Amino acid sequence: MSVFAKASASRSVHTLVTGVALIGVSALLLTGCSNGAATAPAESAAPTADSAADFQPVQAGDRDLSLKIGTILPQSGGLAFLGPPEEAGVQLAINDINEAGLGINIDAIFRDSGDTTTDTATVSVTDLLSQDVSAIVGAASSGVSKTVIDQITGAGVVQFSPANTSDAFTTYADNDLYWRTAPSDVLQGEVLGNLIAEDGNATLGLIVLNDAYGTGLAKYVSDAFTAGGGEVVATALFNEGDPNFTAQIAEVTAQDPDAIALITFDQAKVIVPDLVATGFAGDKLYLVDGNVSDYSTDFAAGLIEGAQGTLPGLDTASLGDFTKRLLEIDPKLTDFSYAAESYDAVVLIALAAYAGQDVSGKSIASYLRQVSGGTGDGTKVTDFKTAAAALQAGEQVDYDGFSGPITFDENGDPTGATIGIYKFDAENKYSRTN
Repeated sequence: MSVFAKASASRSVHTLVTGVALIGVSALLLTGCSNGAATAPAESAAPTADSAADFQPVQAGDRDLSLKIGTILPQSGGLAFLGPPEEAGVQLAINDINEAGLGINIDAIFRDSGDTTTDTATVSVTDLLSQDVSAIVGAASSGVSKTVIDQITGAGVVQFSPANTSDAFTTYADNDLYWRTAPSDVLQGEVLGNLIAEDGNATLGLIVLNDAYGTGLAKYVSDAFTAGGGEVVATALFNEGDPNFTAQIAEVTAQDPDAIALITFDQAKVIVPDLVATGFAGDKLYLVDGNVSDYSTDFAAGLIEGAQGTLPGLDTASLGDFTKRLLEIDPKLTDFSYAAESYDAVVLIALAAYAGQDVSGKSIASYLRQVSGGTGDGTKVTDFKTAAAALQAGEQVDYDGFSGPITFDENGDPTGATIGIYKFDAENKYSRTN
């Protein structure tokens, strides 16, 4: 099952639609009050749909462009399993753009983001900025992005994350240089909280990574579950780098919840076996995008059979040749999470540079909303070659890619997203439910 969720274009998005049954629901409309979650609220309004920044004449076709981008994606740390599909998505997009032969060529520099226990991301960003990149794709972790966003945007460079979901970025003072193809946790939290309630669970415990991603997503899951009539009986926090989770498991299981949601990264590899060893049923676990992964080689057969999780993006089975082409880039891929979002991030950066005939970060940022269709105009296009040809002909474009419809609001957030619901089988592998 998947739910398409549409967010308000308001900078102060907070869900009011809660307790909605998932069966048969095609959209969750999210509007409303201030969430107060940002650590650095913007001091001035972002460009509106009526501003010159959103309706600029297309300059494409005037000259050849050489675009240099960098990546800070997880080659190590708690989200390292996401690095390979994300980097493959970036490389595939670069190949497609360069092979199109339409006057733009991309060079990429791949660097590691690590996680919040190291300063790997800062070192990588410093290196990339010294090489005059126009845009940096990453980080995957919201917590990591918070450590480098000021460094990147302060240099006038676009930061474009394929996987950040913390709502803190919606209102961050980023000089309109931060963008993402992943939806805010407002959306995923709504879907997961409702799923847990719809499954008939009356009480819920949570084990949560204590960072911008974990606590933000936990809040929205809890809000939705509570609004659906349930009670959150325990929320146990842990920090990146903690050696064990005995205290958190004991804190949550002591309340005997009907279900437990794990909002973690790869710490789930340790938490899940220890949690099930206490007698808690594996099929009453609920996972999220940070830990929905293939555990067939990590867990005993059947350990989490029946467990469920949520993951933004389209089902890889529906993407056809896209996943086959990713495997040509990296034959070792077993997970494809956020590969499509990474691919689309690069295409959108390239289209924005092409539309403005300018590879500076500020110019790219000024065209990103326009090429996504966020200003309400443009011919629908689904690949770089078609889009660039349309731009060259003087047309406006509305790019929708492998990650689904992409329409940016004035904050650089996608206004809608598909949130897939997945279930684990006896081999501890996951597949989307219908």
